[in-house]
Amino acid sequence: MSQETSLRFIFEDTDIRGDFVRLDESYREILRVHDYPERVADLLGEFLIASVLLSGTIKYKGRFVLQIRSQGKIPLLMVEATHDKKIRGIARLAEEGATGPDISADDDFSMLFAKGTLVVTVDPIDGEQYQSVVPLVGNSLETCLAHYFAQSEQLETSVKLAANGVNAAGFLLQQLPVQEVPDKKSRAAQWDHHLILGQTVKPDELLSLEGQVLLQRLYGEETIRLMKTEDVIFQCSCSAQRTAGALVVLDPAELEDLFDDLGTISMHCEFCQTEYDFSRETLAELVRDGGTTH
Repeated sequence: MSQETSLRFIFEDTDIRGDFVRLDESYREILRVHDYPERVADLLGEFLIASVLLSGTIKYKGRFVLQIRSQGKIPLLMVEATHDKKIRGIARLAEEGATGPDISADDDFSMLFAKGTLVVTVDPIDGEQYQSVVPLVGNSLETCLAHYFAQSEQLETSVKLAANGVNAAGFLLQQLPVQEVPDKKSRAAQWDHHLILGQTVKPDELLSLEGQVLLQRLYGEETIRLMKTEDVIFQCSCSAQRTAGALVVLDPAELEDLFDDLGTISMHCEFCQTEYDFSRETLAELVRDGGTTH
């Protein structure tokens, strides 16, 4: 059964919350417009899940962007999740030969993202953009995120991820600010207990079980309050107006030369592969309507 959900929950009488995210059709829809190697498709799935999980830990309206930039076989992998659970993502592969780099299913994470950095961006609709850049540590996205949370002095957080090119899923635990349990030793003991149980989850369980079934299997003796279930969808934020905005910032003379040479300027969105064609008239109309905001 196809699932596109984010299931948030809290453990009663603790200061620990969690989130389970599963993507099926939306993940496959993103992959459908790209011809990624199997290993890249799996990594993109993990990134998509991570973006939804992490965006849920922040109270804001806007975009959460998670990306790695590197000098390896994958120079860029970037995903976005909005506050209302709309996702999109892309990977750019290094240019090696006519068919691109040779990427196998066994390729090492640190090799694919050699000399890479993890960039986390929170871009609220109202307010200033926040960005954090940390070097890649470890040999998986899970390990990189663990290092990111340790460096950012945020609350204790654990993320488990899985993807197989068909389904993607993830599980997050996070310690909340003091409310239910003020005693430090008790808080630490509760966190360690729930973390140890959460770390036992296997990739095939994440990918095959519904959220409530997974919680019952991991925490059968705990009292869990389900907080919120939200639908997750693939929806690209591109549009003719936004794409036109990339043209009107060009030097007017350069833009005129392009129209003289080409007649019609074609641009496409890397995320969804939608093609946009602009003539002088259509571009002028978009500018006249005030639709050139980035």
